[in-house]
Amino acid sequence: MKGIKKKPAIPRSKKGKKGGQKGHRGRTLQQAAHPDHIIPCQPSPCTCGHAFTSQELKLAERRQVFDLPQPRLEVKEYQIQKATCPHCGTTSRGTAPDGVQAPAQYGNGVKAYMVLLGTHFTVPFKKVQLLFNDLFGYPINESTAWSAGQLCYDKLALTEEIIKTKIATSSIGHADETGMRVEGKLYWLHTATTPRYTYLFTHKKRGGLALKSEKSLLPRFTGWLVHDCWSSYFKFHGFKHAICGAHILRELEGLIENHQSKWAKTLKAFLLHLYHMPFEERLKRRDQLCRRFDHICSIGKEQEPAPVKTKGKRGRDKRTKGRNLVERLIREKKAVLAFAFNPQVPFTNNLAERDIRPIKVKQKVSNCFRTVKGADIYSRLQGFISTARKNNRNVFLELCHTFERHNFITNG
Repeated sequence: MKGIKKKPAIPRSKKGKKGGQKGHRGRTLQQAAHPDHIIPCQPSPCTCGHAFTSQELKLAERRQVFDLPQPRLEVKEYQIQKATCPHCGTTSRGTAPDGVQAPAQYGNGVKAYMVLLGTHFTVPFKKVQLLFNDLFGYPINESTAWSAGQLCYDKLALTEEIIKTKIATSSIGHADETGMRVEGKLYWLHTATTPRYTYLFTHKKRGGLALKSEKSLLPRFTGWLVHDCWSSYFKFHGFKHAICGAHILRELEGLIENHQSKWAKTLKAFLLHLYHMPFEERLKRRDQLCRRFDHICSIGKEQEPAPVKTKGKRGRDKRTKGRNLVERLIREKKAVLAFAFNPQVPFTNNLAERDIRPIKVKQKVSNCFRTVKGADIYSRLQGFISTARKNNRNVFLELCHTFERHNFITNG
């Protein structure tokens, strides 16, 4: 985005101390204090023919190689034993732990790994099967991967309700939606999110029917909600609205490039200047800044063509994109300038956009969802995984804990 200061570029990796290598984001690979294997590299006999003894050898340098061993599945066998009482003749039989029901089955670690691959890393079921065969020698069934996702979905029901409550009671939230293909039809993935929690759900509709449905948490949200200019959001009066500044800047840039709109260029410069202005100065100059915004919008209203009545057609008069934008800016002035005078409100809705972006990657890899149930499973699992990431939790371990009926959300 032009005019907004960019973060300084991360310098290229350099050789770290003690021979370590700097990896992603400059993190140095440090030597392990207790290596798994120690291989001594002894010198050859001296040129005079003397062979060195172990007492003469001293450590000169340590070099370590971090590598992956050949992975394998660990097999646990539960031997259920029985015995007959010598006094009364009653036969007693031991019981297996909860969840161990079949003669041979996959454990929670395998299930968590399948869910992580299929959801977060967008690997199709067929490729999950191939990967398991390559790594472990077990060509896992596609139905097994599906069943693991459905089981995790069921066990996350309470977790999802807690996440929804956390978001609904937060002071600032973000919302967005994007299209997705389900059963060959257009569905919508909706999100409500905060810096620590992510909630996702799928629905046939994009607007009010979805946002007011049982799946949505917006009817009970009461804080500031940052969103785009989609009209359905403004039908809610129980929370305060804030419009994403990045969306407005993109629309203004489109008018500047296609129509050479002077008022759009002026307003874009004003919003960027307001974004960089210190918050204390904004408060001191609040009336002046609001008047400046009103003045620019009034100029835009004069410059943009007036609505044109379409002959023989009902509904609103025909408007240009510039006319629609300037009227929207005037109508939603408080939401447009919410970031300027409220320290909690961010300038953009990037948080919500980042939380729905993974569905685009998944669709490019796996095309569409074959069933609505599959889309619902993905939404709940991805919402939990995103929440775990935001809280710096180990996603694999949290999925394992979920299969054991607890995780950091329910424990907290």
